[in-house]
Amino acid sequence: MDWRGLIVALAIIALCWCALVVILVVAGRIWLARELAALAPNLVRLFAGLMGDRRVPVVPKIVLGAASLWLASPIDLIPDFIPVIGSLDDAVVAAFALRLVLATTDHEVVREHWRGDPRTLDRLLRLVLVGRRAPPALP
Repeated sequence: MDWRGLIVALAIIALCWCALVVILVVAGRIWLARELAALAPNLVRLFAGLMGDRRVPVVPKIVLGAASLWLASPIDLIPDFIPVIGSLDDAVVAAFALRLVLATTDHEVVREHWRGDPRTLDRLLRLVLVGRRAPPALP
């Protein structure tokens, strides 16, 4: 495996992510920048927590594991260095995995493992559950 290529690809992704966050801050969208900056780490922690939770069935755990590998992989359908749409395939994979978990697991289990802003999780759940009954938002 070419570790140098992987490290360079991850560095480029991180720089693009940081640049987008800086652009949002400069544009005065500080809360959105903070939410975006924390989304990927929060999803990683969420997926890891759900994979280790006994209340989550085996099939969704396998899907979460595959989604985690996809998100960590530098190989994408849409290259991550393309602004805005570069992370689209990653978002679709993460949404699919999360939708499957929500279809088979109590939504409170997902809330227990979320370490970010509850409002971000509420938005994420509304997007993931389009066409389904979304769980009630936290007060």
